[in-house]
Amino acid sequence: MSNLLEGIQSAADLHKMSLPELNQLAAEIRQRLCGLLSIRTAHFASNLGVVELCLAMHSVFDFRNDRLIWDTGHQIYPHKLVTGRNSQFDNIRTRGGLMGYPNPAESEYDLFMTGHAGCSVSTALGLKSGDDLQGQGARRSVAVIGDGAFPSGIVFEALNNAGELNADMLVILNDNKMSICPRVGAVASYLDRLRTNPFYTGIKTEVAKMLNRVPLFGDPAERMLAQIKEGMKAGLHGGMLFEELGFRYIGPIDGHDIGLMRKYLQMVKDLRGPILLHVVTEKGRGYQPAEKDPVYFHTPPAFLDDNGTPKIVSGGGQPAYTNFARDAIGNAMRQNKHVTVMTAAMCQGNKLEPVREEFPDRFFDVGICESHAVAFAAGQAKTGLRPIVTIYSTFLQRSYDQIFQEVALQNLPVVFMLDRAGLTGPDGPTHHGVFDIAYQRAFPNMVVMAPADCNEVSAMLDFAIEHNGPTSIRYPKASAPKLGLETDKIELGKGQIVRWGTDGAILALGAMLEPALRAAERLAKDGIEVAVINPRFVKPLDETLLAKVFHECRFVLTLEESQLMGGFGSAVLELANDRQWDTRHVKRLGLPDVFVGHGERDDLLDDYHLSEDGIVRTCVTLAGALGNAATV
Repeated sequence: MSNLLEGIQSAADLHKMSLPELNQLAAEIRQRLCGLLSIRTAHFASNLGVVELCLAMHSVFDFRNDRLIWDTGHQIYPHKLVTGRNSQFDNIRTRGGLMGYPNPAESEYDLFMTGHAGCSVSTALGLKSGDDLQGQGARRSVAVIGDGAFPSGIVFEALNNAGELNADMLVILNDNKMSICPRVGAVASYLDRLRTNPFYTGIKTEVAKMLNRVPLFGDPAERMLAQIKEGMKAGLHGGMLFEELGFRYIGPIDGHDIGLMRKYLQMVKDLRGPILLHVVTEKGRGYQPAEKDPVYFHTPPAFLDDNGTPKIVSGGGQPAYTNFARDAIGNAMRQNKHVTVMTAAMCQGNKLEPVREEFPDRFFDVGICESHAVAFAAGQAKTGLRPIVTIYSTFLQRSYDQIFQEVALQNLPVVFMLDRAGLTGPDGPTHHGVFDIAYQRAFPNMVVMAPADCNEVSAMLDFAIEHNGPTSIRYPKASAPKLGLETDKIELGKGQIVRWGTDGAILALGAMLEPALRAAERLAKDGIEVAVINPRFVKPLDETLLAKVFHECRFVLTLEESQLMGGFGSAVLELANDRQWDTRHVKRLGLPDVFVGHGERDDLLDDYHLSEDGIVRTCVTLAGALGNAATV
């Protein structure tokens, strides 16, 4: 059997393929995906589920001219394989390799970096509107959006606008009954009813059989069948939600039947106005373990396949900050019946399944609706509850205005636990949680903290629950060390001297404390004695401790796994300026004013001198500039 995938130079090659060849290509793509997982962790189940959908779309449309937005972009792998990137595929998610999401710098087929969910309908509508205004109305605009992303508020804003504009665009609803975890909410139930109504399902099957008897390209008979189908659906079922929004609703259809999908896509390609095509797929399709457990196989650790049984090849290692955050949340809920927890479709990512099972009445997964989650938490807090909102740092940005208006402005005791705060490694710039310090410390009433080890996570959460105002706890996607820090009582705005020396001082925020301590030990062997400070708080800062550092230490180095602009180091400089302390020998290490690319976290930290070696080199340079030269 020939290897079709190796011969594909562009998605245009799919237009010449027969249906049997496309089905063979689908099998080859699944083998390629399984091969990748033997090398490194990557998004897996979601990509297995869209193989046929991807091939059907590319065999009907020409997305060098037409417009395609994937939502979310973690299901982009089959698309990359058929758009000229097969030879580079093994380096995906590595530093300098392909991004694990769409990337316009890689291919003309990629229009936006889409790392989160919900914006595809808006951007696709904007593309269509822009093309129409510039005389390019023949270009088709297609948004592929998953059912997990579909309840996002911005989706309905876009549907509302598209219906009003009567735009010629296609929204493909990829319904696999999943987000990362099983999806939740009334929209999910509505889609279930669309998919499973017994009477309608029977009619749908008969319509599909009739469609399979007509030619591939549309003709009056096919259009008549589609119209009959639409009329029966409208009369029998509650599928009028989309119709009332101005969309012509078509489906559900089998998203793994390439031939049937091509017929429908060819039919809707030439229809006018906004169309929603409901496609049913199976997350993990083609690999039985992923079909049975699509949650685990969303982004599994690297594994080797042994006759259908995955053998994990990566080690366990030290537990992550996420594990300790989950345990701290569970303990807080056991101790205080007023504590609730909510997440935005990230129960599995935040490892909260045990909490959900133990406290089902106080656990709320609101779906991919971060703005709602924060406003919802504000309402709970107003009644006297103590809600914990646990959302990835980069995704919490979507609720910026609710943090301001509904929480900080009202001074409500909502606790924000920001997982993945810092560099998230292979996920890259869409997921790096490096802006949260800047966007949170600007709000009055907000307290911002960062634990330096596993024990500080629970200690800070205990403090936050008792504090009568909004609090934020940020921690990275990394193993949490056990440094033996004194954590009996966290006091508002109080930092900690972990090691003292007057040749210089390192103010190491959060996870930066561990490499700072190792660097200090190396420096001491070469005669440079530096203080190492655990600030604990970004806001408020420990003014008494910082005054001691600025007056007694020869240089000050701030470390943060976040953007320098508006970050922790900026806060230190602002305070020093206000108090007229000498800032000539202050150096800030963090991330510059760029979007950091993807790669292993340790490599990225080293790129920006935030590793142990980088800290040592920086301190040696600072000490040398002050006449205390040393070589390390």
